[in-house]
Amino acid sequence: MLPRQPISELATHSVTNMPPYQGDQDLWRQDTALRDWVKRFGGDWAEERLARAGKEAGAEATFEKADAANRNPPQLKAFDRYGMRINQVEFHPAYHDLMDLAVRNEVSSFAWNHKKPGSQVAHMALTYMFSQPEGGVMCPMAMTYAVLPVLFATKGIGGEWIKKLLSTTYDRRDIPVTEKAGATAGMFMTEKQGGSDVRSNSTRATPVGPETGEGRAYLLNGHKFFCSAPMSDAFLTLAYTEKGLSCFLVPRWTPDGQRNVLSIQRLKDKLGNRSNASSEMEFQDTWGLMTGTEGKGIQTIIEMVKGTRIYCAASSAAMMRQGLVQALHHTSHRSAFQKRLIQQPLMRNVLADLAVESEAAVALVMRVAKALDHSKTSETEAVFARIGTAIAKYWICKRAPGHLFEAMECHGGSGYVEESVLPRLYREAPVNSIWEGSGNVMCLDVLRAMHKEPMAIPVILGELEGALGKNGLLDQEFERLKNEFANAKDLELRARALTERIAIALQAALLLSHGPAATAEAFCLSRLGSKWTGAYGTLPPTVEFDAILERAEPEGI
Repeated sequence: MLPRQPISELATHSVTNMPPYQGDQDLWRQDTALRDWVKRFGGDWAEERLARAGKEAGAEATFEKADAANRNPPQLKAFDRYGMRINQVEFHPAYHDLMDLAVRNEVSSFAWNHKKPGSQVAHMALTYMFSQPEGGVMCPMAMTYAVLPVLFATKGIGGEWIKKLLSTTYDRRDIPVTEKAGATAGMFMTEKQGGSDVRSNSTRATPVGPETGEGRAYLLNGHKFFCSAPMSDAFLTLAYTEKGLSCFLVPRWTPDGQRNVLSIQRLKDKLGNRSNASSEMEFQDTWGLMTGTEGKGIQTIIEMVKGTRIYCAASSAAMMRQGLVQALHHTSHRSAFQKRLIQQPLMRNVLADLAVESEAAVALVMRVAKALDHSKTSETEAVFARIGTAIAKYWICKRAPGHLFEAMECHGGSGYVEESVLPRLYREAPVNSIWEGSGNVMCLDVLRAMHKEPMAIPVILGELEGALGKNGLLDQEFERLKNEFANAKDLELRARALTERIAIALQAALLLSHGPAATAEAFCLSRLGSKWTGAYGTLPPTVEFDAILERAEPEGI
């Protein structure tokens, strides 16, 4: 714990003009934008749960555990002291404390435990809050959340697995799932030779007995190059059978109580996400159950990928919010040239611009979450969820690293040292753009949705039409987008630019239709204008800086 009465009178000088300790944050009550967007899209019935989670996630002790978990990364323990293979990864106690906190607050299971309109919105609010102190534990949370729809749809497998994955008890023990109080799940797809091109995978699966297909046992042989959260209790993975690439559920323990052959080769030494273990793994007659239709593995596992991608977008938006909070705290207490930093005109421009970007990000995440909530009952919402997830994942994850760098720069040198939370957030930010489909993959997915789903473009245009007439710049962008959609030439070359334009237009429409006027106006004037470079701190002088900053500032900052 930080000292409560630090010594400010030193032998050579007095410590002045430094921000006070931030202390506990309330990530729900102190975030006006989050509360408003959750309410707008139907998740406010969960406010009591979200309020409790916001206090726990924002507590100073939680941030300190996040720091400890990252400073003490996981260690591979492939063998026990007798030389027997156990394929375990040992974590710092702080990591287990964070996992317990997340599972207990249903960060992996809320939407499935409370199936009603707004449950996905509330779930993404939980994700948003818990991603602010620490991203490493969010990997197993995201994968556990995302594997459940696959198991719901799989005959003969669900049962015990679904019950344990929906549990609100974190059970760290490496024992068979039947003996555990709760479980987590992961996903392994990437192989060395293929990366995102999973059709290049070489892992093979052969049936254990004469019966084949969904729910049947197979033995897998091959390798996986990126296996995050390898201490999860089970994993979805892909392997080829005689009928093509298929999906399998591979547990750490076989039904007869034996350790499954999941040979961890090494742990990745990553740029960020350091509290979470990522490994390389080999399968040697590794036992697994086929999930979904044989030969349709990509279609099966893509259901899981949809869930992890919205987690990426929500987590990136969360880091942007925490970076902004840190910048506001520092500039509100630090003076330069006879003024608080936050009173300096150019700093106000930077901070307001960061606030505008942060709110636009959370608005788009919650709109996609709303679409997920209603995708079973509305074809329009199902289509928006399909294409909107890819758009949000691409754009928000792309904007996060630059946003956090700017927040770091607001601190000057003190933001660049490890005692600040900013370096950890900054290192964490790129992973969401890379994991579960890099930028190019996301943009090609947007094109694929536009090509395969006749309603995709009409749904996007319909979303924008609701805001037409509220801002001339959006009206002009709407017409330009229609022309872009009609032009089929060089689509792949233009895919990034097109996805970016759709994302910005959607964010503008959301802010104009449901957000605060000052934020919406600032967003449109800067992002839809022809001179926008993407740099922060370039809002025009006509923007209502006071209103934007007042909305962004946590109470008591």
